[in-house]
Amino acid sequence: MKRFLSLLLAVVMVFTLAACGKGANETKGKVYWLNFKPEIDGALQTLAASYKEQTGVEVKVVTAASGKYEETLTAEMDKSDAPTLFNVGNAAAVKTWGDYCLDLKDTDAYKALTTTSFNQEDANKVYSVGLCYEAYGIIVNKALLAKAGYKLEDIKDFDSLKKVAEDIHARAATLGFDAFTSAGLDDSSSWRFSGHLANMPLFYEGRDAKWTECPATITGKYLDNFKAIWDLYTANSATDKSKLATAGLDAEAEFGKGEAVFYQNGTWEFANLTDKEKYAMNADDLAMIPIYCGVEGEEKAGLCSGTENALAVNVNASKEDQEATIAFLNWLVTSEEGLKCLVDNLGGVPYKNAPESSNPFFADGNALLAKGNYNVDWTFNYTPNVDDWRAGVVNAMVQYCSGKSWDAVKTAFVDGWATQYKAANS
Repeated sequence: MKRFLSLLLAVVMVFTLAACGKGANETKGKVYWLNFKPEIDGALQTLAASYKEQTGVEVKVVTAASGKYEETLTAEMDKSDAPTLFNVGNAAAVKTWGDYCLDLKDTDAYKALTTTSFNQEDANKVYSVGLCYEAYGIIVNKALLAKAGYKLEDIKDFDSLKKVAEDIHARAATLGFDAFTSAGLDDSSSWRFSGHLANMPLFYEGRDAKWTECPATITGKYLDNFKAIWDLYTANSATDKSKLATAGLDAEAEFGKGEAVFYQNGTWEFANLTDKEKYAMNADDLAMIPIYCGVEGEEKAGLCSGTENALAVNVNASKEDQEATIAFLNWLVTSEEGLKCLVDNLGGVPYKNAPESSNPFFADGNALLAKGNYNVDWTFNYTPNVDDWRAGVVNAMVQYCSGKSWDAVKTAFVDGWATQYKAANS
């Protein structure tokens, strides 16, 4: 009997050990990240390897070629081993991929956000969480501004910006520099105005109307404000506005060489402006202020900040892969290692424990948000047939600068929007 019990116990132990071994070696979920930003592929490959070393979880990072993300995503989503982590960065992407997105509202990643402005979400679902953001506004050379007798605090709205700019322009010959850089309308520069500056009237109209998707028509309610800031740029620059489309202008060089105080552009310009081989500007002399255009309450505006880089988790992935992907995403935006990688390679990162970027433009944007200023969202993401619409606006702006009526710009804006919407949705 004793011998029988001993044999029975041995058999039980064998089965128990086998069961434990099966659990310990059980296949874990995996992560497949289809990356949107080619310039950070190397950094993400290193990060993925580090995560696997720490957790044992495989993170495969595949980077789509520049300008080919939607095409690549469509092809990859048709495969059995589809991406578990992918980019859903604007309203059009939500329309296409929203049903593929797991609701992220209960994740640690969502709870760690400092703002939801860069997410794709609605009242019912968080489709994707903003991974990083860029910002644009008016870059200021504080050293030149001081030479002209002013400081940043003197500029708080359109009227004060206008006063300072017009005074500097009037004294340009004496000062040795002008107010604004050239507002070039050639192909290398026109996007700053048909896209980024045009965002101002679109943002305020969209905010009033509470846009959640591209509207079929727009009213152009704030086009007088657009005209006001455009006229300020072009009337207070060293460049004849009739030559903006043909002179082969280089606003970056003008600003970098200290020829102007103000330069409309974005956070991405910091590296070029401070590059020792290019302009070697002092980072302490650089700041970014909002684009003011005379809208009531704009003294509480922030920078124009946005992103098309927002991560979604594939709801059609296996439960194990979903769990692994959520765990990786949480680690990415809450761990010291993950956040450092994002800040070092992407700049603005909207998560609570993110280290400060060395780029002062992000610090300026964050300071405005911390004061309670509203973010000026990238409403231009709604633009239908964006290239064709912008081309029409640029053409009308060129006509206006050559002496034609502003009505052509209004027509290109409003009627052009309706035309391109129909073309995109026919």
